[in-house]
Amino acid sequence: MNKSNVNMIAQGAIIAALYVVLTYVANLLGLASGVIQVRFSEALTILPYFTFAAVPGLTIGCLLANILTGGVIWDVIFGTVATLLGAVCTYILRNKKEFLAPVPPIVSNTVIVPFVLKLAYGVPDAYPFLFFTVFAGELISCGILGLILLYAVKPKKDVIFRTGENF
Repeated sequence: MNKSNVNMIAQGAIIAALYVVLTYVANLLGLASGVIQVRFSEALTILPYFTFAAVPGLTIGCLLANILTGGVIWDVIFGTVATLLGAVCTYILRNKKEFLAPVPPIVSNTVIVPFVLKLAYGVPDAYPFLFFTVFAGELISCGILGLILLYAVKPKKDVIFRTGENF
């Protein structure tokens, strides 16, 4: 295994760990689950704009966070799928304008999570309300916090996401 592969694995592991810790903090504050979710960890969903390592990192981080915060099996599965879809699509859009980076995770979570809330948790609210509340939480987490993170990381991206033999 070369240094580039080890570096990518390490970056993915760090992103996964950050996702878990940030979700856990949001959970302690009562923000990580329910009808309105503002997971600080969702700001990390812009990271596939910079590196592919973020795709498995976010996916594994979401899987672990959903398990550790007591999500039911359908939330663990479909919440993780929503994160994976958002991460892959953000990576695909990486050569486009950076302000588009949060759009895929916002869309994937807005489409998938309301069904999880309704079917897995029995939330009595109507689907249009759930779509709106999930969208609002994702807009705050990914759209606002994510873009702040993106513009903070962008000037140092070559240092933060080093690859190859530059160690």
